[in-house]
Amino acid sequence: MKKLMLGNEAVARGLYEAGCSVVSSYPGTPSTEITEFSAKYDDIYCEWAPNEKVACEVAFGASLAGARSACCMKHVGLNVAADPLFTMSYTGVNGGLVIVVADDPSMHSSQNEQDSRHYAIASKIPMLEPSDSMEAKEFAKLAFELSEKFDTPVLLRMCTRIAHSQSAVEVSDRVECKKEYVKNPQKYIMAPANAIKRHPFVEERQKSIAEYADTASINSVFYSEDKSLGIVTSGTSYAYVKEVFGDSVSVLKLGMVNPLPDNLIKEFAEKVDRLVVVEELDPIIENHIKALGIKVEGKNLFSICGEFSQKIIADAFNMPYPEFAPALSDIPVRPPVMCAGCPHRSLFYILAKNKLTVLGDIGCYTLGSAAPLNAIDSVLCMGASVSGVHGFNKASGNENKTVCVIGDSTFMHSGMTGLANIAYNGTNSTVIIVDNSITGMTGHQQNPTTGYNIKGDPATKIDLEALCHALGINRVRVVDPYNLKETEAAVREEISVDEPSVIISRRPCALLKYVKAKPPVKIDTEKCKSCKACMKIGCPAISMKNNKAHIDNTLCVGCGVCTQLCAFNAIGGEE
Repeated sequence: MKKLMLGNEAVARGLYEAGCSVVSSYPGTPSTEITEFSAKYDDIYCEWAPNEKVACEVAFGASLAGARSACCMKHVGLNVAADPLFTMSYTGVNGGLVIVVADDPSMHSSQNEQDSRHYAIASKIPMLEPSDSMEAKEFAKLAFELSEKFDTPVLLRMCTRIAHSQSAVEVSDRVECKKEYVKNPQKYIMAPANAIKRHPFVEERQKSIAEYADTASINSVFYSEDKSLGIVTSGTSYAYVKEVFGDSVSVLKLGMVNPLPDNLIKEFAEKVDRLVVVEELDPIIENHIKALGIKVEGKNLFSICGEFSQKIIADAFNMPYPEFAPALSDIPVRPPVMCAGCPHRSLFYILAKNKLTVLGDIGCYTLGSAAPLNAIDSVLCMGASVSGVHGFNKASGNENKTVCVIGDSTFMHSGMTGLANIAYNGTNSTVIIVDNSITGMTGHQQNPTTGYNIKGDPATKIDLEALCHALGINRVRVVDPYNLKETEAAVREEISVDEPSVIISRRPCALLKYVKAKPPVKIDTEKCKSCKACMKIGCPAISMKNNKAHIDNTLCVGCGVCTQLCAFNAIGGEE
């Protein structure tokens, strides 16, 4: 039976068919749906972990017990999971272990566009890269087989286009796979005396996998009659190459991108006149081929930045290719904004109004950096706002004019240790936890503070106030961000005290199903003085029409924040 599937759904199907028993992940676009789809299979235990390091370690523990396991994350999440990743390369596995990482060329929803292939090379772990949904499913299954055959974790590299595009997938039945756990301290206890003995194993394993890669069917060659041009490619770039060239050029398609098949590459290069590598982001395949002493082109034709398209590839080879969409320069700019009724908006209005330096974090609230609020000075990575505000205050001594803002899920991910550092090493830093009762930016996933697990069943709910106290913070208070006076009073008081403090800005996300919108507010055009004070919060429901403030009834959720801004009582009431 065939079904149309997203790439991420296909990966989940592959995990299911391969007999995977445990999936632990932290949500991150474009990888999130893999775990959400996996959770629909009763045969797979799925969970949202507090962060990717924990998820990777959970998967290792399940593998150690003999089960096939997986963890899924986006590319920057692999940074967080790098510590266990590198050592798992030494320990190897018991049950098969697959780490799915989704890269984001062009940074559609990410703070950088790092190339995860570097992690495969550095950790000496094999990596597979599918080019469509069917391959996503089959490569997920193959990854478990290779994991157990070569005693290694296996990385499965997705990217935004493959993760979120659809193609036909042929589904199969599930196979059950479970190994017995046998105590083996020399293999699994990575004390130096054992680790030093495991390193040679890793190097020999690399050679064995490289030999496999030379004959593996996932590395395939197509020769055209005209061998003047040969293209080496993988993943989504292969799909673009095929759409541009069809069968008119010879192609070496790499399904395994680490280790690379040296003999297959040499054989292919000998049979074509001109060799070109088409790969997004870094020239990893290109540089490897050059190291083999083979003349090859690549980044002299293509950018090292951003994702490719059919048109980009056609232009690189001076081939005609139709434009199916207007040029980006012709499309009006539409920057992302916080939703109407977003509880973060009013907090950022207060912070901007008081001219505070604000260190931000990763989540919906990152949008507080945009006009007209312009309320954030820095965004680095998950949890960095809390650690960063401590460093900023130590260096500047400007503690009464600086705060940080972090979400509830992000705080659980990697903000807790930064807060412990503030308490232990002592700055009068003010940390604002914007608790919207969900993991918002990635699509409403549960987290340890919501009281529900991945399936929506009741779970332990971590008390943020008690947690902050336990981490050494005496001053912890909760405010409703819809109440501007209360919020501003709390911010001013906490930045003035001579000790660290936490403000929890608590109001559920306006898009949560259980949050019922109030009737939209209305403008009394007779009272409106066109001062545009209501426009300062950047709410998408508010605009100017005929030189008067105007409320879009289809967007307004009646939060009432704008009514508190109007000095002329021109906003209020029910429509």
